[in-house]
Amino acid sequence: MDAAGRTRARRLLGRFLLASLAGTLLLAVVDTAAASNAAVSLSNAASGDNLDVPSWLYVMTGGATIGASAVLASFVTDRGFIERTHGSRVVLPSRATVSRWTVRTARAFGLVALAYVVWQGFAGPQVPTVNAAVILVFAGVRAGLTMFAYLVVDPWPALNPWRTLAERLPSLDRPYPERLGRWPAVVGFLALIWIETTTAVNAVPAMLSWALVGYTVVTLAGTVVFSPATWFRYADPVAVAFRFYGAVAPLRRTDDGLSLRLPGFRLPESDLVDGRDDVAFVVALVWELTFTGFVTTTAGASVVRWIVGGGVPPLAVYALLFVGGYAAFLGAYRYAAGRSRRVAETYLPSRTLLVRFAPPLLAIAAGYHLAHYFTFFLTLTPRLADVLASPLSPAANPLVLTVPWWFGALPITFVLLGHLLSIWLAHTTAYETFPARMQAIRSQFPFVAVMIGYTVVSLWLLSLPTTAPPFLGGG
Repeated sequence: MDAAGRTRARRLLGRFLLASLAGTLLLAVVDTAAASNAAVSLSNAASGDNLDVPSWLYVMTGGATIGASAVLASFVTDRGFIERTHGSRVVLPSRATVSRWTVRTARAFGLVALAYVVWQGFAGPQVPTVNAAVILVFAGVRAGLTMFAYLVVDPWPALNPWRTLAERLPSLDRPYPERLGRWPAVVGFLALIWIETTTAVNAVPAMLSWALVGYTVVTLAGTVVFSPATWFRYADPVAVAFRFYGAVAPLRRTDDGLSLRLPGFRLPESDLVDGRDDVAFVVALVWELTFTGFVTTTAGASVVRWIVGGGVPPLAVYALLFVGGYAAFLGAYRYAAGRSRRVAETYLPSRTLLVRFAPPLLAIAAGYHLAHYFTFFLTLTPRLADVLASPLSPAANPLVLTVPWWFGALPITFVLLGHLLSIWLAHTTAYETFPARMQAIRSQFPFVAVMIGYTVVSLWLLSLPTTAPPFLGGG
């Protein structure tokens, strides 16, 4: 970096640090707010999830995020250090026979679990807080298994019960239309979030079972027309979501054993995202928790009631917020790609930058998910353990853990860590994309701005009290 470049970097850093200092000084004049698990499908299932957290902590977190982003973007310019950091890994040898046995056991468990959940949804008590189907799907898979996928390793390829069934069915093996890419998975994922948000699948166990039956029919039909490998790689929303989340995990299975790296450090060099469809799916992972968080806050409920009061049908309001918000999130990221091309003064097309800088957003998505589901998962751990230990006769009045007050700070921490990791990954991506240091630094700024915007929205939602979403399930 030349002298002029260092001067510009120092000035930019000074501005960001002044903004950080100004934000932290506000702690003396703000009150307290409530943070909570804002996932709409679980908001009524967990108890005691509203925790008092000082608002100044949110302000200081936002200031620290901006300051740290500026530091990473301005001073870590040693390519050798970046390459050494991302290239370091540890290979843990594993015996192939044990791996095969583990996979077979996991497949059998997944198949039995699917049958059990469908049966319990129909035959079990129609009370969501004690029904084993609801507990296993939302606490076990939606929360616990997803967290395991990005914190440890992706277990879904082995557990996936639909793949186990599909591999035992005949297949027409029709060619998959290349133009479709992963767009069916994008649409399917958004449809699943819409169903989870606006219907009673998390409150009526029988409805959950019918949803699983319908999902099974569609999935198996797709694998029969195409091949199981093709369907679960491109079209199945659950498999694609686990694949994307699993890319953040420190562990990965290779031919030599298990490869261990720092979380997310594989993303800049991976080919996980290779088109606009993949970008749309990554943004959907970020948006879905933002949407469910918004509609379960008092502010979100007030907005919905105000619009409905003007004569708009409730479902139309939710659809407008859902589709419009997703389009805004996706549009902001696409704008950042175009802006980055101009700021970096590169001949690379915007599409290339759009694809290259999308994987770091997965760190933000993982941080969002952990912030929204970690406390919920802990509170329902006794119920989940009881179901697994006694599946045929789970307790009618299971225990629920009560977490200490300081757990209220954890969601903020998780969001912040996800954001900082995404900033570092974007920084690494920039240095792998551009040869000149200042060009690499400037290219990041539009993406960093969007990442900060995503994070500020998430922190704001976590600071708001929660409530049942209005006009849905009697809310």
